[in-house]
Amino acid sequence: MISQFFILSAKGDHLIYKDFRGEHGSDVVRVFYQKITALSGNQPPVVMNHKEVFFVHVKQGGLYWVVTTDSTSSPFTIIEFINKLSSLVKDYIGTLSEKAVQMNFALIYELLDEVVDYGHIQTTSCDILKNFIQTEAVSSRPFSLFDLSNVGLFGAETQQSKVAPSSAATRPIHLREHGKSEIFVDVVERMTVVIGSNGMLMKADVEGEIRVKCYMPSCSEMRIGLNEEFSIGRSQLRGYGAAVRVDECSFHQSVKLDEFDSNRILRLCPSQGEQSIMQYQLSEELPCAAPFRLFPTVERDASGRLLMYLKLRCELPPKIAAINVQASVHVPKGCVSLSQELSSPEQVAELQTQSRVVLWSIPKFSGGTQLSALFKLEVPGLSSASLMEVGPVGLSFEVPKWTCTGLQIRFLRLSPVQPSPGERWVRYTTHSDSYTVRM
Repeated sequence: MISQFFILSAKGDHLIYKDFRGEHGSDVVRVFYQKITALSGNQPPVVMNHKEVFFVHVKQGGLYWVVTTDSTSSPFTIIEFINKLSSLVKDYIGTLSEKAVQMNFALIYELLDEVVDYGHIQTTSCDILKNFIQTEAVSSRPFSLFDLSNVGLFGAETQQSKVAPSSAATRPIHLREHGKSEIFVDVVERMTVVIGSNGMLMKADVEGEIRVKCYMPSCSEMRIGLNEEFSIGRSQLRGYGAAVRVDECSFHQSVKLDEFDSNRILRLCPSQGEQSIMQYQLSEELPCAAPFRLFPTVERDASGRLLMYLKLRCELPPKIAAINVQASVHVPKGCVSLSQELSSPEQVAELQTQSRVVLWSIPKFSGGTQLSALFKLEVPGLSSASLMEVGPVGLSFEVPKWTCTGLQIRFLRLSPVQPSPGERWVRYTTHSDSYTVRM
């Protein structure tokens, strides 16, 4: 049972508030934000309580999506509802951000009225809601075919030949060209890696999913062909094509698997909006080299300063580049100043004294190249024991047009064929979920 729902910005600004049952006052918004900001860690608990009010929240798009309920409600059901609702709002307004929510508050309130009735969840299906939602989305950035990004256009069985706009797959489902059929398929992988101080790979997990976002005026069956040699578990590979193996794999209930065992083809009739049609996981091993290797040197100079020399090598293929790379290095307590020497002018670094890290930011890092940074830190009372406090190094990054497992979309077809040419866009992206290098 949902009592209230509200959306807050990272600074606590009140964006959306809906009281479904009138059981608690609006003061719960202030109480929730006070409890969140009072916590010392970066990851507050998903479920918190204040007296008899339970707060269940998920952070999406830098915003707090919060539901208040009582002790009789299942927290897992509420979490699933919040995730579904945030995905629904993203389908309708295009992107989850503070500005987008502010510009589309009327649409979000209309969605809440249809999705929840007196605290009871009714539906989160775009196909059902499109018959009732009348408010048009307000887009802060008009769609333009001349806005380029790293998204490839696939024909029936062709390689990437064109480039799609970065905002294309994230624009509102209402803002499409009249009668134009478009399908966006994202293959997204998230890596969890731990590398020991000796350079050996200690842990490696990959979680991936195939997401489909549909802009189709009429329902057609979609057939998605994966790698011909795609193995689930440690079963014997079939011996032809590019070998791809995962440990576990699950599918959306709408996916038909009658052609999957023989030809590795997924069949489905996609609904309006975005849905995850396949999820998979690979544990304990990587089919390729880890994307980054770090070579650190930590010492104390004659004047008593802490010196950190970091060499970071990108092990990706030469034609692939990682973007938005950030390395956060934990430093001893009491660091007061930082001087730096970086290998290129595009890089920046800063000392964050409260969290005790040096943050090294690299906008773009091409495969097969190496970058370096020399950090000199003033640490009063620096001792040999203080040197042991340096590290580990946490890396965050995004790699477009590349998947760690090698999973590829072999073809993407619609049946029956649409009367007007349909656009089919496929994008591959790998993110760091947790990438740690011990020193």
